[in-house]
This record gives sequence, C-alpha cells and structure tokens, in this order.
Amino acid sequence: MRVAVITGGAGGLGRALSRQLLAEGWQVVALDLDVTGLEPAEGLWPIACDLTDRSQRNAALKQVLARHPALDLVIYNAGITQIGPCSALSEAAHRKVFEINYFAATAMAQHCLKAVRAARGTHLAVSSVAGFTPLYHRTAYAASKHALEGFFKSLRSEEAAHGVQVSIAAPSFVATNIGNEQRQEDGTARPGSAGDGVDYMQPDQAAQVILRGVARKAAMIPVGRVAGIAWWLNRLSPGLFERLMRRRIAGAPDA
Repeated sequence: MRVAVITGGAGGLGRALSRQLLAEGWQVVALDLDVTGLEPAEGLWPIACDLTDRSQRNAALKQVLARHPALDLVIYNAGITQIGPCSALSEAAHRKVFEINYFAATAMAQHCLKAVRAARGTHLAVSSVAGFTPLYHRTAYAASKHALEGFFKSLRSEEAAHGVQVSIAAPSFVATNIGNEQRQEDGTARPGSAGDGVDYMQPDQAAQVILRGVARKAAMIPVGRVAGIAWWLNRLSPGLFERLMRRRIAGAPDA
C-alpha cells in the first residue's frame, strides 16, 4: 500500500490531492493546523499540527513514522501568501511567511529523509509561479517560494543517489479561497484568496496536473496554462515577462 503525507491537507488543494490519491488506493496522512471537517476514514488519517511549532511537528511526524516507516510521497503544500507593497511589509510578517512556506517544509523534509529513501519515494514541493518569477505586491511570498525551490532543487542532487525523486509543482492561481480572503492586518492571507489573480484553476484540475507530473517523474511541473507560459517566457526573456506581469496584474505602466 502506497503512503502519502500532505501538509496543508485541509485546504482546497490539499483536499483535492487527497481525493485523487485515495481514489487510486493510497493511504493519506493529512497534516494541517485545523483538520475540522476531515474525518478519519478508510485510507485517510488527519492530524492537527502547527508545522511552525517544532515540538508539535516532531510529535506528529513521530506518530506518522511509527506507523509508516517508509513514505512513498511527501507533499509540502502548506503555505500562506502576503499581499501588499514592500513599503508596508513588516519584519514580523516577512518572517511569518518564511516560517510557514519555507522553514516548516524544509525541517519536515529533513525529518522524512530516511522514510522517503526507504520507499525510494518522492518529495514534492508545492511552489508557485512566484517561485521562479517576480510577482507584484508579493515580495515576501515570492522570496519564500524562491527559497523553497532552491532548497528542493539542491536536495534533488543529493537524493538521486538514494533513488529518490524530488519534484516541484508551480501553480499560478488556484481558486481555493475565492471570496474567503480573511486578509490579516499584516497582509498575510490564505492561499488562493487574492482578488487580483488571473486565469484561476480549480483545485481538482491542479491536483490532476500535479500528480500526473509526479507519475512521469517531472522535475518541474508548471500547473496550468498561465504557469506554462510564464515558465517558458521568463526563461526566454525575463524583462518581457516582468513588463507583461506588471501590466496584467498591477496595471502599472511600463518602466
């Protein structure tokens, strides 16, 4: 029986990933700060955990590894966004974004190294188009996703010798919390809740693309039409990409 662990498992994309894996006969462990609404069921084990709290994270992973010493897939999906100009970005908000988007994921990856090696499994980091491009009014968010990609790309070079796959999924805008923004005073918000996105994908569509990419052992998985265009355009002409991004998202005049 294949086993997957998903952080942010109670969110829209996390639930969509779980549904598809469960339908394929996987055992799924869903970690999230609040797992209300995720009832234990055949194949699904929800665990409430603040991944930024070391003691909670370690306790949760101790439970998981005691039951599943070999992990076929670990999906680092938990995250938040931060919306607003850099001039209004507080140090506390900046650090909060990194604690959730980067440090929690990388600490968990280190904790799970042996278990993923035992299964010759896969680490899957859910990044963003903002992980390889600039994104208007998302300085902290983009920085955290750039850092996440740097970590997992480097991890890939180390874990290849152990038969372990490391993939990065880069969605553009996934409609997981539209109309439920709940933006905090510091600009932080739930992922998928921003009102300035373009060409939104539904979570089930995004999950299907991501898992298909994992199955074909893709190193980078652009998720959706916008992500695919952004991936190639940014590689060919970063300056052109930035001008188009500003015009489309920010409505800013060309510099």
